[in-house]
Amino acid sequence: MTDLAEQAAARVAPSANAAGPVRLSVAVVAYDGSLELLVRTLDALHSAAAYARERGMALEAQLLAVDNALERARRTACEDVCRDPGRPLFGAVDYWHPGANIGFGAAHNQALDKARSEFHLILNPDVELSEDALHRGLIYLQSARDAALVSPAARDADGRALHLCKRYPSVWALALRAFAPAWLRNWFRDYLHRYEARDLCGPGDTVAVEVPLVSGCCMLARTAALREVGGFSPRFFLYFEDFDLCIRLRPAGRIAHLPSMRIVHHGGYAARKGFRHIAMFVRAGWSFFRAHGWRWI
Repeated sequence: MTDLAEQAAARVAPSANAAGPVRLSVAVVAYDGSLELLVRTLDALHSAAAYARERGMALEAQLLAVDNALERARRTACEDVCRDPGRPLFGAVDYWHPGANIGFGAAHNQALDKARSEFHLILNPDVELSEDALHRGLIYLQSARDAALVSPAARDADGRALHLCKRYPSVWALALRAFAPAWLRNWFRDYLHRYEARDLCGPGDTVAVEVPLVSGCCMLARTAALREVGGFSPRFFLYFEDFDLCIRLRPAGRIAHLPSMRIVHHGGYAARKGFRHIAMFVRAGWSFFRAHGWRWI
């Protein structure tokens, strides 16, 4: 969908809302990341909700915050951030601790169980939405009835393009991205660019396109479609749960990349987070390939 088509859809959206509000649930799973980033994430989310309402969208927003942190003091601080009354558009705020660090996917599944919505946003606590991101994403899903999930265009904190869209991974592509030195990644640059679907999702694109897989840092989906496939698979504690979800979700509708829906993602690669994350990445990759098929090169 081009920007002109999105504007046309936006013009008809308010009349479509006459039958009822646009019900959105937003799930954020926290662990031990920066509380300052969490504040920025939630402030940007609130601004995006306000923008959508100002454009005539009768948005009802529900915030679902799951805190996997083990330290009580950390959880208290996180709850205070999530329940900040300075974000009145999220009148319904549900915050809870599962009793342990149950992992990314399992925590998001708990949030999905509590969602009272038509659309569900899976949002990392280190992602800042652009002001118009929610509006554009929701308008797209309202107009593109065959789409189950939409993914945004992303940049890092320094303004460099991130590539959330992917093709089915190979063991070699994952090894190159996670562990190879820069000179070797550069040698296989074209190979990696194809894996990152850069021919489908370029930084200057304006048209929404169907893509095979997307990153889980920011996913806007139909709540019913997520529930139809049971949410995230319990086999993944962290990493690859997003790819697995995309594969299982595809029969319910298209996975779309929407360039005009923009975010800033402050996250990093698993290999930059130490040996524990590398080990989790490798175990999750093994589970993913066993479930969906091995591709070595």
